[in-house]
Amino acid sequence: MDAKAPPKAPQGIRDDSVFPDDAYKKTVLAPLFDGAKAHHIDPFRRINRAHCVMLTETGILTADQGARIARALQEVDADDLSEVVYTGEVEDLFFHVEAALVARVGADVAGRLHTGRSRNDMDHTIYRLSLKEKIDSLATRARTLAAALIDKAEADRDTIIVAYTHGQPAQPSTFGHYLAAAIEVLLRDLARLEAARDIVDRSPMGAAAITTTGFPIDRHRMAGLLGFAAPQENSYGCIATVDYVTSTYSALKLAFLHLGRMVQDLQQWTAFEVGQLYVPNAFVQISSIMPQKRNPVPIEHLRHLASRTVGYADMMMTVMHNTPFTDMNDSEGEVQTAGYAAFDSGERVLDLLAALVPALVVDGTRVRRNIDAACITVTELADGVVRNEGLSFRQAHEIAAATSRAVLAEGAGLADGYDAFRSAFSALAGRPTEIAEDAFREMASPEHFVAVRDRFGGPASAVLDAALEGYRTTLNDLTARATQQHAHQADMQQQLDEAFARLAAS
Repeated sequence: MDAKAPPKAPQGIRDDSVFPDDAYKKTVLAPLFDGAKAHHIDPFRRINRAHCVMLTETGILTADQGARIARALQEVDADDLSEVVYTGEVEDLFFHVEAALVARVGADVAGRLHTGRSRNDMDHTIYRLSLKEKIDSLATRARTLAAALIDKAEADRDTIIVAYTHGQPAQPSTFGHYLAAAIEVLLRDLARLEAARDIVDRSPMGAAAITTTGFPIDRHRMAGLLGFAAPQENSYGCIATVDYVTSTYSALKLAFLHLGRMVQDLQQWTAFEVGQLYVPNAFVQISSIMPQKRNPVPIEHLRHLASRTVGYADMMMTVMHNTPFTDMNDSEGEVQTAGYAAFDSGERVLDLLAALVPALVVDGTRVRRNIDAACITVTELADGVVRNEGLSFRQAHEIAAATSRAVLAEGAGLADGYDAFRSAFSALAGRPTEIAEDAFREMASPEHFVAVRDRFGGPASAVLDAALEGYRTTLNDLTARATQQHAHQADMQQQLDEAFARLAAS
């Protein structure tokens, strides 16, 4: 049965209509055909070639039949399918290629290529091959960003910044420590993407329509020729499960949701009122009417591109919701190609962020001004009182709070508040302090604040260095596994090319 000859209508119903209806052709078939041309020609060709090789190796095709089909496929593959305009004469790209094969070797030989397979297993194999390439490309960019962040964190290991909570100045930290937190999340996101890729990296070929086939096909050979790690085992699941889609786009959604939060910080920190990050001129656009105005608009583009990526990924999850657990168009064709937009916008985010973050410069003068204005080293003053005076933290907290109130009322920095501290201490502790002025000034400094926070995960130099070394090791491991996967795919592609060439030449 071909695409033009559906079953006869039930008795008593007259149906003189001819497929395809014009509206169906314009709204569904043509867009599907164009999407396949744009994204899926190469995977389709690889499947045809691998299936031809496997059918011949297993004896399902004779050597002569396999060779004739292989040579015909070479001729068809030489055509520029991207230039084909959809007319409705055939249902889709599959039938277009099959018709081209029939024209070259006849229906009997050409029709044998489809032995033991269906468009069902072919479609999901095509989508998985395409998704693997897109995951690999995006993950490569994400690893580049991770490396750039690690380098920047190492360079700014001791660069003091103001850390914020609830939108307000909280405590001193370093830019390196802040970036290290973002690096940890990015590495976890890369691990989630790697895990999603592992789900994608299973071949559905051989599942046929739903229950495999009675022909002695070799599913493992097909998986290998196509560069998959292995075949997906359950044939029903090969065409019904969409977790390869949902795992991919959930990992994608999380990655760009997380990056978007860092981008939002960059937006706040580069604002005039905060100003602790300086954006170089190469990333600044000037107002067309206000010549004094420096607009770091790449940050806004990063934010909306990250949000778009989250939205595209969320769309894919929503489309899969409440769909039947079987083969259905909701997870195919246009849905798959629509999801690719998430990779396009996501890669733009990764490339731009990898260029912007290393170029950022912490404005130390503004940081110091904000530290003094917000009195954010006062937590360490309280801690220092506990360590040096033997008071409880609650007592020390009250003394530090009284000191900060007095300092802020005078518009001074905490380091200049020794007299206020002595008064607060005497009033609340009932005795003079034993902390000298030079020791007080050290306690009030952001450098001391950071240096004494040398617990695991803190911002002090030694522990941050150890953390960054660990992150680089994790990144190197991710890169090594990706390199191994790429080498495997390249090796199997070469094996397919050589096996197919031998077959065509026989």
